[in-house]
Amino acid sequence: MNEPAGSDVFVPRRVTGPVLAAVVPGQPLAVVHRAAELAYTLNVKLICAYVDITSYLTDEPDNGPIDDAEDTSAGIRDSLGNTLDGTGVRWSFLTLSGDPAGALDQFSESANASVIVVGTRELGLGIRLEQLLVGSVAVELTHRQHRPVLVIPLPRQTTSGDLTD
Repeated sequence: MNEPAGSDVFVPRRVTGPVLAAVVPGQPLAVVHRAAELAYTLNVKLICAYVDITSYLTDEPDNGPIDDAEDTSAGIRDSLGNTLDGTGVRWSFLTLSGDPAGALDQFSESANASVIVVGTRELGLGIRLEQLLVGSVAVELTHRQHRPVLVIPLPRQTTSGDLTD
């Protein structure tokens, strides 16, 4: 059907912004796999981001959690390299700090991400307590973002490995 004169007409455009994947230590690789498949299919870069909440929650003495955060980031980067190198996916890794939803929101804007990919959380009392204190990153992002947020359900039993810390 014809659009009435003066109305906004939808014109599809090619997605060019990167896929931003939120990664955390111990996370099943399913999240990275789906994000990589999406980036590969769209022919865009994959940016994997780990948000270090320790810098947000506390100020620690010298050589405290900063070393731990660097070790955690290095472990994630190595695991991502083992998973993504040689796949044909253009990817990078970075560490953000602060509130996870806020940091991902802000970075996605600056990177002009086409989509943000996050995983669900595994079930358990500790995780539920953490959700009460920090909140659900996926829920926060869906309320803050104008870009799509893809939530990957995590399997109960992981056989495909996970991101090491």
